[in-house]
Amino acid sequence: MNTRILVVDDDPTVSEVVARYLERDGHDVECVGDGVEALRRALADPPDLMVLDLMLPKIDGLQVCRKLRERWPVPVIMLTALGEEIDRVVGLETGADDYVVKPFSPRELALRVQSVLRRARGASVTGGTGVLRDGDLVVDVGAHEVRLRGDEVMLTAREFDLLTYLMRNPRQAFSRSALLNQVWGWSFGDSSTVTVHVRRLREKIEQDPTEPQRIVTVWGVGYRYEPTEGGT
Repeated sequence: MNTRILVVDDDPTVSEVVARYLERDGHDVECVGDGVEALRRALADPPDLMVLDLMLPKIDGLQVCRKLRERWPVPVIMLTALGEEIDRVVGLETGADDYVVKPFSPRELALRVQSVLRRARGASVTGGTGVLRDGDLVVDVGAHEVRLRGDEVMLTAREFDLLTYLMRNPRQAFSRSALLNQVWGWSFGDSSTVTVHVRRLREKIEQDPTEPQRIVTVWGVGYRYEPTEGGT
């Protein structure tokens, strides 16, 4: 079965070029031009991935991503304008898995799509299977499932990869650039991406995200995972 991708952009030229490249890779592509229609289509029949422009008629990309995240963990790659760093950060905080800056290479976008889809299907950059346990936090790597105090925690593919990588390397401090390389597979990029994902993870797994006990900040370095008492 081919992968279904929903491309959301109000510029028909951009949509056409993106669709052509993705179809070359064997994906089934549907294009829509506004946020309301994108949300209607995605909620009625969730795609395997959404390529979502930030600036859209009726409902902007941030609202679409936020509303989608309330219902489904559909992977989202957001398209943002050149130089608008704050938009990229807000997009990641809203739940986007990745972003591509306009103007962009369609081939680069196609490669990002492949990367996000691999992670969403469980082919994590951290690899492997097994179960990671830390007190009431349980990560089933093979099932791509996280539970906290018995309740399932909904994570994006990037969040899952980051948590898994940190838990597999407890008490080891990593810089943001090191995490960007090891988890994202990027040799360069915006380190605020890591900061935003750490913040989102803390909101989902920490009892008090403002006083994190598991994913702690190492000042002047980056972050490390600190197992709770009794964690394994």
